[in-house]
Amino acid sequence: MNITIVCIGKLKEKYWREAVAEYSKRLGGYCSLTVKELKEAPLPSNPSPADEEAVKKAEGEAILGAVKDQSCVISLEVKGRKFSSEELAEKMANLALSGRSDVTFIIGGSLGLSEEVSKRADLRLSFSDMTFPHQMMRVILLEQIYRSFKINRNETYHK
Repeated sequence: MNITIVCIGKLKEKYWREAVAEYSKRLGGYCSLTVKELKEAPLPSNPSPADEEAVKKAEGEAILGAVKDQSCVISLEVKGRKFSSEELAEKMANLALSGRSDVTFIIGGSLGLSEEVSKRADLRLSFSDMTFPHQMMRVILLEQIYRSFKINRNETYHK
C-alpha cells in the first residue's frame, strides 16, 4: 500500500520530528510512506474573515495539487466521521482489497481545510470533536495507521 500524508506546515519541534520518524520507521515494513509538507499561506496579524478564507483557499489549492488523481483521499476534519481503531483498520484493509492501494491523508493548517479539499475527499475522518494542533495530529495519524496494519495482521500492539 502507498500512503501519502499531505500536510500544511513543517514540524519545528524536535520531539514531533522524532515521533514522526519513529512511526515512519515502523511503517516501513507495512507500506510505502511519503509525507509532503506544504508551505503555510501567510496570514495577516489581525486577519479578517476574507483573509482567513483566502488562506484556506491558497492552502487548499496547494493540497489539491499534491494529490494524485487516482488516490483515495481521506481528509482529517473535526466534523468528519468517527472510527474506532478497529474500524479504521477494516477501512484500510477494504481499500487494499478493492484495489485502492494509493491512499492520501490530508491534514490542513491552523484554519482547517478549504471546501474544495473537503469535497475532493472520499472520506472525511474525525479523530475527536476536539481540535488538536496539526503537528500532534500528524503523530496521532501515523500511530493509527501503524495500529491499523498491526490489527489487520493480528500482530500484538493494539490492546
